[in-house]
Parts: sequence; structure tokens; C-alpha cells
Amino acid sequence: MKNQFKYAFLSGLYVRGQVFAVIFVMNTVFIMLGSLGSIPFAAHITFVSLGGMAIAVMLAANIAGDVFIIRRMFSAPEAYLYALTPVPRRKTLLASVTAMTVMDLLTMVIVVVFQVFLSFNMIGNGIYQTFWDNVYADTSLFIYALWFILMLIAAYLLLIMIILFCVTAKKSIFFNLPASGLLAFLLACGCFYAVSLLQLVLIPVSEVRRFGLFILITPFSEAAFPLVILLTLLEAFVLFAFTSKLLERRINL
Repeated sequence: MKNQFKYAFLSGLYVRGQVFAVIFVMNTVFIMLGSLGSIPFAAHITFVSLGGMAIAVMLAANIAGDVFIIRRMFSAPEAYLYALTPVPRRKTLLASVTAMTVMDLLTMVIVVVFQVFLSFNMIGNGIYQTFWDNVYADTSLFIYALWFILMLIAAYLLLIMIILFCVTAKKSIFFNLPASGLLAFLLACGCFYAVSLLQLVLIPVSEVRRFGLFILITPFSEAAFPLVILLTLLEAFVLFAFTSKLLERRINL
């Protein structure tokens, strides 16, 4: 699995790595210049604006990087090597999912943190110090932030698994059927709707909101966050198991 993770990581790193390197250098220079304290306010605004654009660019690069990893799994000629790897499909799938999740979340977190520091440079250190004083005074803010990050990671894993499950279905059970792409899209819609309905099991600890056919829950208390995370991870694991089984079948490349 270690080698599979390395290959998946490298296949998704080319575009993403170049974009991230440029953004990292640009934001580092902006933060250093903003920390000097003698930069005009207009320059601060420009730095923050470019930092915000960098978040969108990084997001697009991450999507492109994930597409490269998925193409390696399902599109010839790279997919032939992927399919002939003498290890269980669950290990190759786990390696690809891990590579996508690590690179996507890590790069986005770093870019967003850069933007936060650019904003603090623009509004002054007083606001920055006040923010950290409040965090230290009220540890619940930090705890809620930690739960939110864990929920984000779990939700992202679920999103990746829905995409991979539907692409795998398109390349296997839907391959010989008319409009296989449309069937895969309808399957994705069904997965999102099923995930939405499954949230109803958390009604005792959450507030339920309805958006058309879909349902969104908001946890009442801190104790509800672990249940939300566990449910999301369970859904991702079920899709992972189904996707692994489909990958063991004949995949049409």
C-alpha cells in the first residue's frame, strides 16, 4: 500500500504541486512585507485580494489533481498498471483516497491560514491579539473548531467515496447500458439523498432543517459532534466496501 500511495500521490502532485509552490512563495512574501508595518493600506488590500484569489486557484488545482488520480484508476494506459497491481483492490483504493484527501485538505488549510494572517496584517495586531486572548479565555471555541475540522475531514472522505463509487459503477455495472453517464449521475444524486435521509437518526441530538428534498442537521451540543462524525465515517466506509467489491469485478478501461 505504501508504494500505491506514493504512485497516487505523485500522479496528483504535478499540477497541484506547482500551483501550491507559487501560492506559498507569493503569500510568504506578502506576509513578510505586511509585517514591516510601513506598507500602504492599498497594498494590504491588494495582498488580501490576491490571497483570496489564490484560494480559488488552489481549489481548482486540487480538483485537477484529483482528476489525474481518478484517471490513473479508470483510464488507459495508466489504469492497466493499476488494475494489474498484485494487491487487493481495497488497498489500492485506500491509497488513492488517502492521497487525495491528504493533498486536498493540507493545501487548502495552508492557503486559508495564509489568508487569515494577511487579513490580520491589514487590520492590525490589536485585533490579532484580541482574537487569541478570546481563544485562550474560552477554550470551548478551540474545541468547537476542532470538532468542525474533524467533521470537515469526515465529510470530505464521504464526498470522495461517493464520486469514486459512481465512477466505478459507470465503468462496471453501467458500462454496457445506454446513457451510462446519466445513470452514474442519477446514482450520485441517490447517494446524496440517502446520506441526507440517514441524518434523521440524529434527530434526538440535532436540529433538522429541510432544503427541498434534502435534509440538513445542526448539532445541539458538543456531545452531538462525535455522533455526526461517526455516522459520516460509517457512510464513507460502506461506500468504500461497495467500491472495493466493484473494483474486484471486471472494470472496462
